[in-house]
Amino acid sequence: MLTAEIIAIGSELLTPTKTDTNSLWLTEKLNEIGIEVKLKTIVGDDKLRLEETIRDALKRSDIVISTGGLGPTEDDITRTVSAAAIGRELVYIDELEQDLRERFRRWGREMPDINKRQAFVIEEAEVLANPNGSAVGMSVEIGEKFFVILPGPPRENQPMFTDFILPKLREKAGEIYVCRRFLRISGMGESAVDEAIAPIYKAYPNVETSILFNKSEIELHLSAQSKSANEADKILDELVTKIHEKLGVAIFALNGETMEEIIGKLLKEQEKTLSVAESCTGGLIGSRITEVSGSSDYFIEGTVTYHNDAKIRSLSVPIELIENFGAVSAEVAEAMARGMREKAKTDYAISVTGIAGPTGGTEEKPVGTVFIGYADERQIKSFKILLPGDRYLIRWRASQAALDYLRRQLLKKYDE
Repeated sequence: MLTAEIIAIGSELLTPTKTDTNSLWLTEKLNEIGIEVKLKTIVGDDKLRLEETIRDALKRSDIVISTGGLGPTEDDITRTVSAAAIGRELVYIDELEQDLRERFRRWGREMPDINKRQAFVIEEAEVLANPNGSAVGMSVEIGEKFFVILPGPPRENQPMFTDFILPKLREKAGEIYVCRRFLRISGMGESAVDEAIAPIYKAYPNVETSILFNKSEIELHLSAQSKSANEADKILDELVTKIHEKLGVAIFALNGETMEEIIGKLLKEQEKTLSVAESCTGGLIGSRITEVSGSSDYFIEGTVTYHNDAKIRSLSVPIELIENFGAVSAEVAEAMARGMREKAKTDYAISVTGIAGPTGGTEEKPVGTVFIGYADERQIKSFKILLPGDRYLIRWRASQAALDYLRRQLLKKYDE
């Protein structure tokens, strides 16, 4: 299997305000043709470090792809450093300068002399045309190695990679097909998931398995390689079936869907409606549900009753419950769900009340204490959870717990 490295060039990528998105897109495209990305590196506008990085990458990997640093300014050092790293000269291409001048004229201005730098390319490199910008790319074969130099803006490098590089790499990689599955799991920890399914996935040596924790759920990434797409799909179908049988209802998505997408699908299938009453989550559940296109078919109404007076006024929560048990209690959560369902006239209602922190906790009810309420035509109930994390995570995890509980109730309808 061929290996690749990606080098993202530019000091701006080392600041907290700029993200390297190119490497994510390139990794996806490389993986699709069976090329594994072994390393990604971000290098600032530092000639010595960049030269060292390119040389080391070409020693380790079959394919090295750099992005960025091909502009006309002093800090655009990719051309000169790349040439030095592979021991070649830069050569001036008069046609490139003329093309640049004509392009600037079409833009209604004359080309600054500084842009002449973009007419220099590495000797013996294939020049990659750039109809979307001023910087051409380059492709250099060094023995069995393949060095690709792309501009930084995605609207320039993505078409360039797709049109000129991807076909060559596909041919170089041979007939290898990669298929993927993305499962989401709730209600289990990372180690518990791995303990349960490791004996299953270890029996599939051609499948790469990654288990990740993401705020409030476990992500299970499966990748299978084969000489045909059908065979790779068949392998994953078999593996996913076995994992699903083992984990059961804890798996809520087999194709990477979000919890809110799954909720919407179930409500649509059952032709049921939902309303939500929120306190500590401050409208987060309603926001997540309405992120899904078409949610107006099943989501009727959401109410944020943050203050006790709002719970009494908007949801008809008896004041005696708040005085006797507190706003953060099973009794109030159930009353909120009941009042929300009656007010909105929906099939289901869920509610959340809790202490998101960092203040407001007590010894009896510490920060992270959350009660989830649920109401349908036959029952009203609640449960308590104690969530770790800061204010953001507690609110997010509370919203996830409420939606997951609703999902499990909806799934029970299929068994009745």
